[in-house]
Formats: sequence, C-alpha cells, structure tokens
Amino acid sequence: MPELSFGFSPCPNDTFAFHALAHGLVDAPFTVRPELHDIEQLNQRARAGEFDLTKLSFGALAQLDGQYVPLRSGAALGRGVGPLVVARTELSLEEAAAGPIAIPGRDTTAFLLLGLAAGAAPGEVVELRYDEILGAVERGDVAAGLIIHESRFTFRDHGLVQVADMGAWWEAETGMPLPLATICARRDLDPELRDAAELAIRASVAHAFAHPEASADYVRAHAQEMSADVCRQHIELYVNDFSIDLGDEGFAAIDHLLGAARA
Repeated sequence: MPELSFGFSPCPNDTFAFHALAHGLVDAPFTVRPELHDIEQLNQRARAGEFDLTKLSFGALAQLDGQYVPLRSGAALGRGVGPLVVARTELSLEEAAAGPIAIPGRDTTAFLLLGLAAGAAPGEVVELRYDEILGAVERGDVAAGLIIHESRFTFRDHGLVQVADMGAWWEAETGMPLPLATICARRDLDPELRDAAELAIRASVAHAFAHPEASADYVRAHAQEMSADVCRQHIELYVNDFSIDLGDEGFAAIDHLLGAARA
C-alpha cells in the first residue's frame, strides 16, 4: 500500500481525532506516516508542499494559491472556539493590536482575524511559539498576546485579562461558525487516494468519539505538561460535528473567511 505523510499538531484535539488513523485502527488503502508539528510550522512547510495530507490554518490556505485542497473531515471549526487577545491590564483591541503584541505566527487564522477585527494591519508584532506567549505577556516583554489552543483555558492563571474574543467578534459579524484550521490534501495527490483519505479521516474522528479512552495514552504523550482537565476541555471544544463533516454551513463559513482574507 502507498504511504502518505500526514502533518498534524501535537495538541489534544488532533492526537485524539487522528489517533485511530495513525495507528491503523480504521480501514484505508494506504498507511500514514504521522508528522507532528506546531500549526505555524505546518503552515510554513506547506509552502514547499512537504506533506501529502496536512493540517493548515485558513490564514495560510488563503495564501497557497490552490496548492492544497480542503477535505470535508478533520477540521477545527465551531462556535465559541476563537483565539483571544489578552494583556496584563485592560486595553482596547486597537491598543493591543498596535503592539507590541505576541502572535503565534503570521500565517495563522488567529493573526488574520486580529487584522480583520481591529480594522487595520497590526502594528509591532513579535512571533513566538503559541505556548510561549502567555509567559511573554506576564513578564511584560510585550503589551498583549494573541493566544490559541489551550492557552484560552489557562491565561487567568498568569494574572492576565481578556481584551477581545476573535470568535465572538466573528460570530457577531457573520452569524457563522468560526473556521480555524482544516485538513488538506496536496492538489497533485491522486484523486482516488484523496477521496480515500477523506473517508479514513472521517472514520478516525468517528472512532475517537466512539472510543474516547482509546487515544488517552497517545494524547497524554504529546500534551507536555497540560493537565488532564485542560486536555478534556481542549478536545470537547475543538472536536465536534464539523470535524466529522464540514457540511454546507462549514463550507459557507470557510468561503466567507477566505474571501475576507483575499480582500
């Protein structure tokens, strides 16, 4: 059988959702070689077409000129899932965006949303790995931080306050769920393999829902120092019905966001 490289993040939502596929627990006419990297690393590697299948931020997908094709399954999309802007003291969104503000990468959907919500390109930005942002804000290295993933559950432990919720802004503006990231296939992948990959990813997510404890060791192994409670919240927030199939509502939200990005 052919082997497909599959890039996804070590975050609990991905290791939970794709555990079954990575470990051969669902039927597929191929095997996968998992490649686990931070989302911004995946975004950057996609520029060179490094992986057959990969998770991508919509901020990155908008810039790749059709090099990758979104699949119907495996996406991170929903309501109440947005990135947050945080600071040590109360600020307006415009003040926070003026910087210096720590961001998890210029290709992330979070950075795209920051510019859209603030109504202008952010000012002074400092690119950091997503899990280094809270510390940078807490120490005063930057005035504000744009946080993603599990940081939305832990920022108050660092004595920080919420400035803005990018997901709440998006939902108020559009009435749509917020697309964060999607699983894509490289456009030159054989169409039959691409369709098979979509079905296998759907089966993997369904397996995760049906057997939630099966992936527990895999999730913990990649969750670094994240508490079990934060892992659980992370999975419950980011893995949902849209992860099984985007459906018409999901694709409409994606089209709207990509259109805003290109504009």
